[in-house]
Amino acid sequence: MEKDILICNCNEIYKSEIVKAIKEKGLKTVEEVGDATTAGTICGQCQDDIQDILDELNK
Repeated sequence: MEKDILICNCNEIYKSEIVKAIKEKGLKTVEEVGDATTAGTICGQCQDDIQDILDELNK
């Protein structure tokens, strides 16, 4: 199993949490991920990383 990666430093949200929310709720946008997990909602620095995860899962 790969090491979990901290994606959102401000809210301490890990990649596994984001992936789980995307898969369970069918999320398609960075904004939807933010609403579901709070990732990317404070400084926004991790939004590109969130988009990369979305792209990877929603090919």
